[in-house]
Amino acid sequence: MRTTLVSEYRKFFSTRMWRILLLCMVGYMAFLAATFGWSLTFAAGEAADAGAEGEIFSASQLAQTIYGLSATLGYVFPVIVGALAVTGEFRHQTITPTLLAEPRRSVVLLAKFVSSIPIGLVYGIVGTLTTVGAGAGMLALNGNATYLGEPEVLRTVGLSVLAGALWALVGVGLGAALPNQVVSIVLLLVFTQFVEPMVRILATLVDWGATVAQFLPGAAGDALIGASFYAAIGGQEGGDLLPWWQGALILLGYAAVLGLIGRVTTFRKDIT
Repeated sequence: MRTTLVSEYRKFFSTRMWRILLLCMVGYMAFLAATFGWSLTFAAGEAADAGAEGEIFSASQLAQTIYGLSATLGYVFPVIVGALAVTGEFRHQTITPTLLAEPRRSVVLLAKFVSSIPIGLVYGIVGTLTTVGAGAGMLALNGNATYLGEPEVLRTVGLSVLAGALWALVGVGLGAALPNQVVSIVLLLVFTQFVEPMVRILATLVDWGATVAQFLPGAAGDALIGASFYAAIGGQEGGDLLPWWQGALILLGYAAVLGLIGRVTTFRKDIT
């Protein structure tokens, strides 16, 4: 296993793609955090000036939502990285020498899962630091408190880092189940950027929809960090989120199920 893990890291760091994705994540999260840091606080201020009854979100909850954007919107990056760990092997035909070096296919797949954890943590750390830096800067620029000393806010920040590792595991499972790189990446982008957001929004229209939507991957990620971007823009309370540990278990479940599908399909076929 140790030799296989070393091989996985060598293959990962021998390409430029991980740096390109990391830089894209930094730019994307800085933009989102600054933009939503301004828009959400501006909207909250307008509602307060208009004398809106009650306060759906407190200022600290808004800060949590902003600081958690790397996990609620930026999770696509660690998922892609995890998927590339498998699909890249099939695209560039390196899977053959990989299996010649380690014929036990379950060990190869397990090594990909294990090696993705620290890589996902790196993406989680970088994405979270970028989001917190840009978001806190915008909050301070608008004359608002950053709430970085609040335990609940710090908890969201810490769990956002953990989310990076869990999403990378989901990516490995996706890549194992769908080894065609183009198909897996396109499907991932379509599902995460269009299908799931629409389903989560439409699910609020029926009583049972919100319960079902809790078990979608993105909703599980929201539950993990305890903050929901979709609840913030919809003016809804975050009470429908599952406990953080249940969100983590759901993400692990997705990774395990996808990985199992990949093991009995992709990694069972003859590979030349």
